[in-house]
Amino acid sequence: MTLHTDVAELLAEAGILDVDVDEALADDHVRTSAYLRVLSVAASSRSRDRDRGIVATILRDPDEMGSKTAVVALVDEIARKVTGPAEFRRWSAELLPEIDQLKAEAYREFIRRRIHDWLFYLSVKDGHAPTPAELAEVTDWMQRYLAELSTSPAVLALVAESANTRKTRNIAKNRAGSRKLRAK
Repeated sequence: MTLHTDVAELLAEAGILDVDVDEALADDHVRTSAYLRVLSVAASSRSRDRDRGIVATILRDPDEMGSKTAVVALVDEIARKVTGPAEFRRWSAELLPEIDQLKAEAYREFIRRRIHDWLFYLSVKDGHAPTPAELAEVTDWMQRYLAELSTSPAVLALVAESANTRKTRNIAKNRAGSRKLRAK
């Protein structure tokens, strides 16, 4: 398949008619934006059956940075929608063979780390009490995400004590001491 065919088919299957395929081929930014729209449509579907094929098609794009950006956006959207870590683990396991097709090891590793971060977050959200060692294994991004969104006093205390950056520790400390959180 050619890039033109891939882009045209992805847009048509997603029902996106206002993107000029030739313009998308000429401009990596336009194409990445189109991929983000396609993946947003895919993420809003109740069925996850087509995700692997869509990701495989996007990852064939020679602009690996743009395709990685789009796949990370899908990972983020699905992680926010799933019912728990087991569902996300099954879904992400389906994508790993496609992710391994990326030539750049840094991009493969980035997506794998994002999946790991979300598995950690979902397990914490599901009631797992993380240890300092487990917190140290997630990225600074996930530590900050926990500091900003967790409502668990125990998790916030752990992040306030053990996060990698002072800013994240301070966010967690301030949120742990907030009246709203103590009232819950």
